Amino acid sequence: MRYTGPLKKSVKEITIKKGEIIQRSGEFDTKVYHVKTGLLRSYSIDNNGKENIFMFAPEGWVIADTCEPQAKSTLFIDALEDSTIVVFKKDLEREKQNVGPLTKRLNTLQKRIMMLISTSAIERYEYFIQTYPNIAQRVPQHMIASYIGVNPETLSAAKTKRLKESS
Repeated sequence: MRYTGPLKKSVKEITIKKGEIIQRSGEFDTKVYHVKTGLLRSYSIDNNGKENIFMFAPEGWVIADTCEPQAKSTLFIDALEDSTIVVFKKDLEREKQNVGPLTKRLNTLQKRIMMLISTSAIERYEYFIQTYPNIAQRVPQHMIASYIGVNPETLSAAKTKRLKESS
């Protein structure tokens, strides 16, 4: 695939070796990667040093972190095999797809998945309250428990702990 015109300056094809990290958590100006050959993965590392894999990207897949061009990354992306990838600048990808309001949904979904695999019930509850401050009083507790991946009893215990810690 050849890119011409203005697209040529915003897109490049690169080859990376197995084990090479192409994005680190905390970086700005991250990119969107289309895998031509090989295999990539994205993951976080929690406070205990445990890797939590977010997704794999084999041939034909696209992998990225946040959809916001100026946001700080939360994920690492590395190569699990020698790979050839096409690198897109996020600004270009956003203009090309005109994602608009979808951006917030995608970022919220990514954060939720990462929280489900790497945080405690109380941290997930706190995230729910921050993300949906106007919903907590509008839905039954069993729905909130389901959303954060715990049973209602665990949610009740987490809320009780939260109240004790804040007083």
